[in-house]
Amino acid sequence: MKMGKELFKKYKKQAFFTVVSVLALCTWSFKDDLFQISKNLDVFASVYKEVNINYVDDINSSKMIKTGVDAMLDGLDPYTEFVPESEIEDYKLHYVSTQYGGIGAGIFARDGKVYVSDVFAGFPAQKADIRPGDELVKINNIDLAGKNNDQVGLLLKGAKGAAIKLLLKRGNPGQPIEKTLIRDEIKQPNVSYSGMVDGNMGYIKLDKFLENSADEVTNALVSIKKNNPNGIILDLRSNGGGILQEAVKIVNLFVPKNVEIVSQRGKIKEKNATYTTLSAPLEPNLPLVVLVNSHSASASEIVAGSLQDLDRAIVIGQRSYGKGLVQQTFNLPYNSLVKITIAKYYVPSGRCIQEIDYTHRKDDGSVVKVADSLIHEFKTKNGRSVYDGSGIYPDIFVKQDHFANVTQALVSKLLIFDYATRYRDTHPTLDNVRTFSLSDAEYADFVKYLSDKNYSYNTASEKLLANLKTESTKEKQFSEIQNEYNVLKDKMAASKKNDLQLHKDEIKQILENEIASRYYFEKGRYETNFKYDKELAEAVKVMQDKELVASVLKGEGSYKVIGKPVLAMAGKKADKDNDPDGQ
Repeated sequence: MKMGKELFKKYKKQAFFTVVSVLALCTWSFKDDLFQISKNLDVFASVYKEVNINYVDDINSSKMIKTGVDAMLDGLDPYTEFVPESEIEDYKLHYVSTQYGGIGAGIFARDGKVYVSDVFAGFPAQKADIRPGDELVKINNIDLAGKNNDQVGLLLKGAKGAAIKLLLKRGNPGQPIEKTLIRDEIKQPNVSYSGMVDGNMGYIKLDKFLENSADEVTNALVSIKKNNPNGIILDLRSNGGGILQEAVKIVNLFVPKNVEIVSQRGKIKEKNATYTTLSAPLEPNLPLVVLVNSHSASASEIVAGSLQDLDRAIVIGQRSYGKGLVQQTFNLPYNSLVKITIAKYYVPSGRCIQEIDYTHRKDDGSVVKVADSLIHEFKTKNGRSVYDGSGIYPDIFVKQDHFANVTQALVSKLLIFDYATRYRDTHPTLDNVRTFSLSDAEYADFVKYLSDKNYSYNTASEKLLANLKTESTKEKQFSEIQNEYNVLKDKMAASKKNDLQLHKDEIKQILENEIASRYYFEKGRYETNFKYDKELAEAVKVMQDKELVASVLKGEGSYKVIGKPVLAMAGKKADKDNDPDGQ
């Protein structure tokens, strides 16, 4: 018994010293962290002071600090960023709410002049009959010659209710027009279009997940339901994300109460959270399709991924971007802030869709994608196989088309924009935007319009031929193949002259889109483009086949496995093969 007590005391004493040792180690580690922070800040401040005092030329100290902070954060990920006071308002417009005082028009600079690019329906510019293509000459008697977009944007913005005087030029030669407008509160909607499409399907285009986006989707859905739709299409293509909570509310429109939608987990346990639906759904039963592409990211992937994991919606399009990181903003002194990645998010199956591994970089600092060997399989509610580490792979893949070089040249040289301005000036009205189509005679007029315009471009074949000349010259072999080279070059040039006819359909699509916007603004762009939209047509076709909808969601046959790495890689290759730049 005595030996037992002594043994107990011995172990108790050892345990005590172990605990003390651990506490001492933690305390030492904590103090060491504090020392390193203090040391690094001291070094940074000392470098800044010495450079500021001793550098040979004058220094913009604010710019230097911003550059230093940006360089420090650049080694983490693209989403962790410092926002100085001077950029706070732009940050809020981009990430919080697109609301400001202005006239409701977009602008761009060209050849030292400023032009109107877009006019938004219902705002002062549209009500005053300001049109895309109008040249802005003066704002409140301030000459705009040589000013850039940011400078002109600041002159256009101002307090709601304040008057603004514009001097415009329209037509060729430009006739001066004076207009006085009253600035209004300009709020860009999150839902840029909603309505009915073919097959009596409801369609909602959500551009971003900023403030009130869930309310806007709710209102659109309520309006659509009055038409007794056969299904709902939620279009998240090119939606880069936004506020996580808004995404959860939108999913809640289609799934029951108390269902887990997304969780976030990081190194600080207090910031871990699980988000569940809080109310009964507005539409729990209608067939639902979510459209995504390679530019659908973050909150878009939460919506698409959770609805896929819960087997509530069919995802159609291309593989999404693969951003599974959560950011939080922290206020800093002098009205600045820092946005920091604090966690990764996980959709209901348990998968994280983050594609780029920013932590484990190569020796040269470049980032890598999550390796196939590290990708894991997860199960949806009905047992379908889905995978982490590579975005949201669609249930039904639709190959994405890419515009030809000639089409891209016509757009980038603003020739399609200019022709649409000319068309609007000579055609006062456009009756039915959904059925609007340029006739062969009108397209021929466009080709004639281009006859004296410069829209030079290089085709992929020409680039290969130029590379052949370069390499063969290096190897001193070009003289041997010069005759064949010249023949091939001439044939390519002759073939290139036919590009306007060869790619007529896609050029017409872009041209009709731009023309329609001159009469019906953003709504016109969507409605005239519906007839060309392959993913939308596929969504309508799928939802009209009830057996196919059931087969996909139950995971029957080829729908049992979605985006298995080898399949996902094939999808990526297909995307890349269709990308003229190979990006």
